[in-house]
Amino acid sequence: MQIKTYLRHESVIEELRSITKEAALEELAAALPRQAPGYETADMVRVLMAREKLGSTGIGDGIAIPHGKIAGLDELMISYGRSKKGLDFNAMDGKPVHLLFLLMAPENSAGQHLKVLARISRMLKDEAFRKKLMAATSADAMYGVIVEKDDADAG
Repeated sequence: MQIKTYLRHESVIEELRSITKEAALEELAAALPRQAPGYETADMVRVLMAREKLGSTGIGDGIAIPHGKIAGLDELMISYGRSKKGLDFNAMDGKPVHLLFLLMAPENSAGQHLKVLARISRMLKDEAFRKKLMAATSADAMYGVIVEKDDADAG
């Protein structure tokens, strides 16, 4: 199960403009492709903020993987954004978040949803990968770094 199956090139944001958690979630949700009729960015942000109330998806090392499930989606979707200056995401280590992978899944996709979350988490444990994402000079370059790591890990 590869990340590139669910992450579209146009859903990669080179530099997030947001300075708050909720605004970043809105920006990332707005970058998702419009595959499911009838769902709105605001609906996704509500779902994501409700998930954040259960515990921050800021997992440390400058990483956040906000995620949620929403009715009406046909398939899992991922967006990615970077914040060079960092966002306060109430991360577990108390440090700012720079790399954000947002995952929205259909309501009935528990197994698939968890597998993709685990794969993203494993990829991000690689410090060299995180450094490449931070050093990338464009959204194209970031997408390329993600696909390269995804392919290498699929091995």
